[in-house]
Amino acid sequence: MISFTHSLDMDWMLPGMPATGRRVEFAFVVLIQFQDGKMAHEHLYWDQATLLSQMGVLDHPLAAAGVGSAAQLRRLRGTLWRGECP
Repeated sequence: MISFTHSLDMDWMLPGMPATGRRVEFAFVVLIQFQDGKMAHEHLYWDQATLLSQMGVLDHPLAAAGVGSAAQLRRLRGTLWRGECP
């Protein structure tokens, strides 16, 4: 899970979009492969539709569902962190 306030240009994630000042939260996954004790590959994955929906760029009901999913994942993470079962 990642959350931030879009306070600067982020061309790698939001190309061509100037800072909006909006707060966003979405699922973000980083996979790193090591080979011979060194980092060999890095892959970043995120839900672009949810991000664009929170930025006000994408207005579609299916994209907006991702916003609730991010909050649900955050609650689940807190539950699992405490050793409870959902």
